[in-house]
Parts: sequence; C-alpha cells; structure tokens
Amino acid sequence: MYSLAFSLLFIAFFIVTLVLRVWLSNRHIRHVLAHRAAVPAEFAARIPLAAHQKAADYTVAKSKFGTVSLLASSFILLAFTLLGGLQWLAIQLAPISGFGMGGQLALLAAFAVISGLLDLPFDIYRQFVLEQRFGFNKMTARLWLGDMLKGLLLGSAIGLPLAWVVLTLMDKAGNLWWLYAWLVWSGFQLLMMVLFPTVIAPLFNKFTPLEDASLKARIEGLMARVGFASKGLFVMDGSRRSAHGNAYFSGFGANKRIVFFDTLLERLAPQEIEAVLAHELGHFKLKHIVKRIAVMFAVSLGFLALLGYLKDQAWFYQGLGVDPILSSNAMALILFMLVLPVFTFVLSPLTSISSRKHEFEADAFAATHAKADDLVSALVKMYEDNASTLTPDPLHSAFYDSHPPASLRIRQLNMAAV
Repeated sequence: MYSLAFSLLFIAFFIVTLVLRVWLSNRHIRHVLAHRAAVPAEFAARIPLAAHQKAADYTVAKSKFGTVSLLASSFILLAFTLLGGLQWLAIQLAPISGFGMGGQLALLAAFAVISGLLDLPFDIYRQFVLEQRFGFNKMTARLWLGDMLKGLLLGSAIGLPLAWVVLTLMDKAGNLWWLYAWLVWSGFQLLMMVLFPTVIAPLFNKFTPLEDASLKARIEGLMARVGFASKGLFVMDGSRRSAHGNAYFSGFGANKRIVFFDTLLERLAPQEIEAVLAHELGHFKLKHIVKRIAVMFAVSLGFLALLGYLKDQAWFYQGLGVDPILSSNAMALILFMLVLPVFTFVLSPLTSISSRKHEFEADAFAATHAKADDLVSALVKMYEDNASTLTPDPLHSAFYDSHPPASLRIRQLNMAAV
C-alpha cells in the first residue's frame, strides 16, 4: 500500500513539475519575442537594436533546446525508475560484481557512465551548434574532448573514494550514519574550495598574473579600501573556450585569489573592471559566501537525514520501480538523487529570492566603493556581449534566475548614482 501511494505521489509531482517547467519556458519565449522589436527605453541609448534582437534569439533558442532536453531527461528519469531501468542494471551487474562494496561502487559508476552517455548528444549540440550559431563557441573538438576526458578522470579519482567512504558509513556507522556522512561531505566541500584555485582549475585553464600595472594598482587600491586580502590577481584564458566574459574570486581563507576572464579585460575599461570587482568583493564583505555555505550545509544535513530514513523503507524502492530484494545503499543514493529535484523544484523561487537580495546588496556595496555609473556601464556591456535578454518573463525569472532582471538592477544603481 505504501509503495503504491509513494508511486502515485511521485507521478503527481513529476507531472506537476514537468508541466510547470514547460509552461514557464513557453511563457519566457512568448515574453521575449513580444519585446524583440524594440530595445527597452532605459537601454535604448546604450544597446543597439541588433544586439537586443540577437539576445532575444539566443534566449529563445536556449529555451527551446532546454525544453527538448527537459523532455528527454524526464523520459530517462522514468526509464531509470518506474520503467525498471535501475533494477535491470543492478541485475546485470550482480553476477559480475556481486552485492558487496565492489558491486555498489560498480552500480554507481555504471549509472554515472550511462547518464553521461545519454547527456553527450545534448552537450555536443549545446556547444557546437547552439553556442556556435551565436558566435560564442571557441572550443575545438580536440579541446572539448580533452576537457571531457580530464573531467572523467578527475571525477573518478575524487568521486569513487568519496563514494566508498559514504557507503562504508551507511553500512557500518549505525543509525546516525547520515550525520557522520554529512561531516565528511562538508569537510570535502571545504577542502575543494581550498584546492580548486591552485590544483583543479589549472588542469583546465591557464592562469597568468595580471600584468597591467595601472589596472593592478587600481584593483589593489580597491582591495585595500574594503579590507580584502588576496593571494594574487590572475587572468584566465576563457577565450579558448567561449566568448562569454566574467570575473570571480575563488578559494577559501588565506587561499583566495581574484580571476578575470581575458575576454572581460578586453571589453571593459579599467574603471568598469574596478566596479565589477567591487560588486564581487561585496559578496565577500557582506558575508554572502559564508551565508550560502551555511545554508547549503544545513539543507544537505536535512536531506541526508531524510535519506537515512528512506533507505530502510521497502516502499521507497518498490515505489520507484526497484524490487526491495535489490535494495542497497548505492541504490538508495541513486534513487534519492534522481527524484529529489522532482519534489523540490516548486521551491526554486525561495532560492532565487535570497540570491537576488544578495545581488542587490552587492551592487549597493559596489556603488559606495566605486562609481555606480561605472558598474552600470560594465553591466550593460556584459549583457550585450553575453547576449543576455533584457526582457525576461518575470515568473520564469523568479524560478530560474539567481540575478535580478537587468532593468531592476540598473534602475537601483541609477538611483544610487544620483
């Protein structure tokens, strides 16, 4: 009875989430096309009509492709669960790897490989058709393949040992395994924040010290004013892969470093770069990073506690198309990761609200440590260069966008500049 009820609950949430996501995408497409013919008044003097229409076309193309990807991934989800895909995979692997730790790791690895292969055509289309059509792709097939192989090797080298630790805790650590697994996972996340800038990121991109003495002096002056200590200023060769530009700081504690995409430095004036960096430093000084990490850790603790309950319930497996006789810790992990987004998508606006609040606060911080007009100018150039739509559908934006719509953001900064 419980398994049937859970199956029906899953199907209900699956349908609601799928219909909602398709509806939001269609709303977004209609809204963007309805405003394609004219640049919004507040941007009319800064952005040409051709650039505005390119952004609209790019947004529509991404949304249509996203809908196709969504439908495919939804079918794959059903195939893995209610249609018996995971059960079939476990049965095929059992004679080879057994049901012990080796068998569970094999199940996780096989699931990851199959999922990656199913995603591969969509990744190729996104990079070499969609991004290429709008002039953003700079990757060669050789570079793309190299990145994929390095990612696969790195994921295996990191993911399999971590999975072994978690599975061991699930098996040996008693009813509070989820608490110990959370401590391990949290420590792993913090370790990755430390290692990413100096160990992982250089495997994929080249980082060189910022050489422009004038710009370096300007940035160091800003950091001194806001009290930010950095291990260095670096330029990343983002142009090898994409025409999109950005800036960010990474690392944790004393290992923080500031990184600029080379495409960003080529496009923005020094004062605009300073304003963009002031915004990013605002996230640090206002403790947005720490708050996001704290929320992430709290949410993950709750989800692991929930998994701690579900993994021992026969109806959890049976309700998702797996015979309880094939239940295992690895199977519980996979099922939980597959179905969690179905049940949580409706809560997406809550995350967006918090993120947008932080973006407004970081903009206000930047306006007090650099010129608001410079940040406005930089943002407008970035919107244009990245073909970001200036007219997103408000409801779609509430679900998906971590940043406020361009018009609201610029309006707030213009008020600060007065």
